[in-house]
Amino acid sequence: MFSRFSPLLFLPLLFIGEAIAAPPNEKEITFTAQDGTSVEAYEGTFEVPENRADPNSRTLTLGYVRFPATTKTPGAPIVYLAGGPGGSGTGTAKGRRFPLFMALREQADVIAFDQRGTGLSDQFPGCISDTPEPVTAISDEAYIALTRTAFAECLAFWEDEGIDIAGYNTIDSARDIDALRAHLGTEKVSLWGISYGTHLALAAMKEMPERIDRAILASVEGLDQTVKMPARTDAYYTRLQAAVLTQDKAAAAMPDIAGMMRRVLARLEDEPVTLSIPLENGSQEIIWTRRDMQRVNAGLVADPGSAAYLLGIYLAADQGDFSPLEGALARYRRPEEMMRFNGMSSGMDIASGIGAERLAAFEGQAKTALNGQWHNFPMPQLASAARDLDLGDAFRQMPENAIPTLVFSGTLDGRTFPESQREAVAGLSNAHIVTVVNAGHNLFMVSPEVGEVMARFLDGEDITTDEITVPLPDFLPY
Repeated sequence: MFSRFSPLLFLPLLFIGEAIAAPPNEKEITFTAQDGTSVEAYEGTFEVPENRADPNSRTLTLGYVRFPATTKTPGAPIVYLAGGPGGSGTGTAKGRRFPLFMALREQADVIAFDQRGTGLSDQFPGCISDTPEPVTAISDEAYIALTRTAFAECLAFWEDEGIDIAGYNTIDSARDIDALRAHLGTEKVSLWGISYGTHLALAAMKEMPERIDRAILASVEGLDQTVKMPARTDAYYTRLQAAVLTQDKAAAAMPDIAGMMRRVLARLEDEPVTLSIPLENGSQEIIWTRRDMQRVNAGLVADPGSAAYLLGIYLAADQGDFSPLEGALARYRRPEEMMRFNGMSSGMDIASGIGAERLAAFEGQAKTALNGQWHNFPMPQLASAARDLDLGDAFRQMPENAIPTLVFSGTLDGRTFPESQREAVAGLSNAHIVTVVNAGHNLFMVSPEVGEVMARFLDGEDITTDEITVPLPDFLPY
């Protein structure tokens, strides 16, 4: 007998379910994952207004890939909502989560949906401003001023291109999900999201609860949590320290990671270092500042494995050796590069925004927090750059409903924190939270048990699993 997640389920032509009437504008395709596995699927499109508040709005064509169910009794179609904002559903389906997309066909059709401005739905050109990244050390205030100047240039560029950035907000995107549901010809859909995808799912659950069958949310970002609070970031480092202390070698080398990080950041504040970025044709030197390091912190703390890499960088830097950082620099800085913006992600984040009370708390906490104000850059720094985009405090109120909801929360998630996730779903009276001990932000593939619990939930079973434990990485592998 094969388990629910047997590789045999992923063979390309294993369609055991009854044929489902194809929605309009669909074509049969061969979908190939990054590992070379192919499966027959359907690629479809439908149209929506770019800005539903504008009666003269242009029309967007949104795309998706539908993986048909392999059961004769499929449930509501499962719509995957990628994170970011800016992630692609079809792109995600090609990656490490491909087996999970395939396995969930046992419950229903699985839809890899590309949100407006992403993947198959991308009609939003990126913008390279005329403002260069600084090549010398400048103050935080000066850097923020440059960023706002560059963003203003991009707003003008997008307007010239006929893009209405006001339509790139989570409410319009939630209404796109309803348009997709209608296009599929189904009464309800189930939502499956991670990170920003949960932010979008929560908005849809608030906007159209009667048309959501059930929801699976991982690494939840609440409607008032686009900007993460610096004190919660510091609490994450405390949890990371506790994990480090469970390993003897790592504990001996890093008994106080917060103190170690503060020493390195203080040194960079007093004396930025010159580092070499490897390029295709040689290398180029840049000035590396405390702010640069804090932004790297924010990028690498998502998962325990990347956090271990970050700690290795700090351990060497605490001894004056920044060379371990140089191999990763090209991912964070390009010399003599102009500031650039993704319009979809910028629009979505600015629209979701931050209220005055939360912003005041953020600014107070950022003064002493390890990551300072840089954990979510360029938010909240751009929050007031286009005030007419903000959806307002009413949008940021949490949904309250009884939609069956399954939540996965990693104890070492450095992007969306466990306590914040519980606050985000507090209004969902029919939510069940599964804590994934030692997991980070990207937790769907850390254990087969995660997928098995998802399948049981979609089958309508009562979920009794409260905790899944996965192994920690080696925090000191040498």
